[in-house]
Amino acid sequence: MMKRHIVFFLGTVGFVASCTAVAAPDTAQRTHLVHPGESIQKAVDAAKAGDTVQVLPGTYHESVKVTTPGLTLKGSGTATVIEPAAKAVDDCGKRGNGVCVSGTKTKRLKGVTISDLKVSGFSNTGVISVSTDDLTVRGVTAEKNAVWGMAEERSEHSTYQANTARNNGDAGIFLANTITAEAGAVDTKGTLITGNRLESNRIGVTVRRLRNLTVTGNNVTGNCAGVFVVGDENKPKAGALTVRGNHVVKNNKYCAKTERLPFLQGSGIILTGVEKTDVTGNEVTGNSGTSPMSGGILLFKSFVGATSDNNRVRDNSLRDNSPADLANQESATSGNTFARNLCRASKPAGLC
Repeated sequence: MMKRHIVFFLGTVGFVASCTAVAAPDTAQRTHLVHPGESIQKAVDAAKAGDTVQVLPGTYHESVKVTTPGLTLKGSGTATVIEPAAKAVDDCGKRGNGVCVSGTKTKRLKGVTISDLKVSGFSNTGVISVSTDDLTVRGVTAEKNAVWGMAEERSEHSTYQANTARNNGDAGIFLANTITAEAGAVDTKGTLITGNRLESNRIGVTVRRLRNLTVTGNNVTGNCAGVFVVGDENKPKAGALTVRGNHVVKNNKYCAKTERLPFLQGSGIILTGVEKTDVTGNEVTGNSGTSPMSGGILLFKSFVGATSDNNRVRDNSLRDNSPADLANQESATSGNTFARNLCRASKPAGLC
């Protein structure tokens, strides 16, 4: 009799355990495959936090909006192409964007990755991100978009790595505090732009009204201007940035003037209206033009009267930039320093 009770007890425990296992919530991360002819957006909408949407090779005529935290949208390299739809059906596409990563004004969207795909031909931006935290954009090719290849605002801890941006109407990569409003610089808390190839855009990289950001190890060539670091009269001031170890070569394309800027041609690295920024260890070669902003590394006098203060330009290698390898348009009291740069010509003399 005792044996029967034991057997019954053990069987009951096994049954309960089995039911418990069946009833446990399914927390496994899933991969959603998207084949040519299918909708990327439909797969993104079906995905949960932590899932991957894997897009197979093909051309997809749509825009894609990501609002799910932790989502990975991954293509198959340049064989996965996102181009505009004949008629936009959502707010991302209607604004002329290819991929939109969107948080809200009160809550940043965290942990999204966009990787290994091409975004081309949009009337605004290839990949645009608003109110994000810990965003990664990696291995993306953004080309022939009318404004920016990749852009973001109101975001923190972003990484842009090993991307290619070419033939975009404005910057290949454009990062700002806000895109449409005037406001003081914001702390990105360590955003990184690294290992990207930026070619034949109006500007390779623009960093506007931001703090605590690094631009390093990028190849920047064939643009009208290579790297712009921009601040203005608003507080807090833009700065506390690092521009290090970039190859900024022959950015001699001509771009006509705009409401904000004169014509651009032959600009390597430009700082204007910023403070406490390190420009170090860059190779800046063959940037030549007759624009007021032409030259190798230039501290340019701000159009709105904001000074550039306490910046450090050091250990850079410069040659064949015109009208000068180094130029400083700020006053001697602004605290900017030039040290150990290998170059031949500077304005004023003595900076090399």
